[in-house]
Amino acid sequence: MGSRRDYYNDPAAPKPNSLKPGASALVVDDVGRVLMQRRGDSGNWSLPGGIMELGETLENCVIRETREETGLEIEITGLLGIYTDPAHVIEYADGEVRQEFAVVYYGRVTGGEIRVSSESTSVEFLTLEELDNLPVHETVRLRLRHHAEQRQLPWFGGR
Repeated sequence: MGSRRDYYNDPAAPKPNSLKPGASALVVDDVGRVLMQRRGDSGNWSLPGGIMELGETLENCVIRETREETGLEIEITGLLGIYTDPAHVIEYADGEVRQEFAVVYYGRVTGGEIRVSSESTSVEFLTLEELDNLPVHETVRLRLRHHAEQRQLPWFGGR
């Protein structure tokens, strides 16, 4: 196990002691592949994103995090959904146990070049079919399903 462990609908999960606003970007290329990074802390493929810092908007957070984690500049083009399921908790090696709080924005690449950051081992555009056979946490799979459904309205539920 790396420095992060995700629990989902797990009665043995530790009790959360933290809640932080975070955002992720679902960025699609011209042929429908999704921008994904393989996390160094868990080994799972995930959407780029992170935690909002003081002095920035959540939209600026997701643009900054995507740049830091993938090397790509993006602009926000929409909202996939708001994911705040208390059944998803994330345990970190430092003792923090965070309840999920993630806003997932749609984004479009406006510049930059793909590069791997210190937080990831790979950054690639992948098809949904390719992702079926890769390690992806169930909560990220839910977001990818919502994207594939081409929902008319953003997701506002926990599950």
